[in-house]
Amino acid sequence: MEIREVKFDKKRYLSLLLSADEQEDMIDRYIERGTMYVLDDGGVKSECVVTDEGGGILEIKNIATEPSHRGKGYAKALIEFIAEKYGGRFSVLQVGTGESPLTIPFYEKCGFVRSHIVKDFFTDNYDHEIYECGVHLTDMIYLRRKLR
Repeated sequence: MEIREVKFDKKRYLSLLLSADEQEDMIDRYIERGTMYVLDDGGVKSECVVTDEGGGILEIKNIATEPSHRGKGYAKALIEFIAEKYGGRFSVLQVGTGESPLTIPFYEKCGFVRSHIVKDFFTDNYDHEIYECGVHLTDMIYLRRKLR
């Protein structure tokens, strides 16, 4: 298993990016200013884009794993890699997600705790309604993890 930074042609991973953020113009808002990593284990299995949000906060803007490889620890490995790599430069790793029974427990298992909510984020910023696990996503739930 190898994790490597992607510096050029980040959109070659668009199909994987869209599995975590299903509107391309939203991805366009952060993909070039962000740092992208892919986890390769006999082919790319997972990807992550992080951005410097200022004030010591590093944000996961997109993290996705190929559907056939979910549940195998790839996303968790990427999060641990990010936490280790950026621990000396940032004090907080944060992520925003919808109120989904799939994602919130995953991040909590990775050491994140709920921080704050941005009301109506999904309804205000996406051109269609978003559902995950049958839940209509409206608000952005932010979770944070302290870095060392």
